[in-house]
This record gives sequence, structure tokens and C-alpha cells, in this order.
Amino acid sequence: QVQLVESGGGLVQAGGSLRLSCAASGGTFSIYSMGWFRQAPEKEREFVATVRWRGSTFYADSVKGRFTISRDNAKNTVYLQMNSLKPEDTAVYYCAATPGSGSTESGYPYWGQGTQVTVSS
Repeated sequence: QVQLVESGGGLVQAGGSLRLSCAASGGTFSIYSMGWFRQAPEKEREFVATVRWRGSTFYADSVKGRFTISRDNAKNTVYLQMNSLKPEDTAVYYCAATPGSGSTESGYPYWGQGTQVTVSS
């Protein structure tokens, strides 16, 4: 069973930056694809970014060029560097893990509890 714990959320002004972290335990981190998803108020959860075990990445169009996902297998941690933040990036951000790959929420069996990101205008 994989446990995921996110950290790094908070309140930031538009145009600012935040870095989210997700620490994993209980599994072989290096073989999992890791993803970030987010859920804004009254909206469905949506895909943000994913990084495969070999390091290849994929992003939602809405964050491409502004967000960067990375992983440190030695630390069992995945990061989401968020730059040029916009008010529409406000959401609860979730870390997820899968032995497979992809951007579909249902493909990820392991989830963290989420961390709030609020971007003020």
C-alpha cells in the first residue's frame, strides 16, 4: 500500500510561484508513475501533470510552460513547481501514484489528502 503526503500549498499573489512536494512511502516509488491533479471549488478534479518512472513528463495544456513536474527517486518525492500562477489555478492539489501511466484519474489507485493552493488577484 502506497501512502502519499503533499505539502507546500498556500496563498500566493497572481504571478507568483509555489513548489508542491509529495512524499511517498510503502511501495517501490521508482517504478510508479506519479501525477498531480487539482480540484477547484464546484468543479471536477482535473489532470495537471505526470512523470513516468523514467522521467518523461506530460502536462495539461492549461499549465504547459508554467508548471514543471519532477521526481527524486532517492528521496521518494515528486515535485510540482508552479510559476506565473493565475487565480484560476486556485484549487486543492492532489498527488497520485500508479504502476501504469497516463492522465486519467481512474488509472491512479493511490492518492494523497491534497493541499490547498490559493492565488489572489
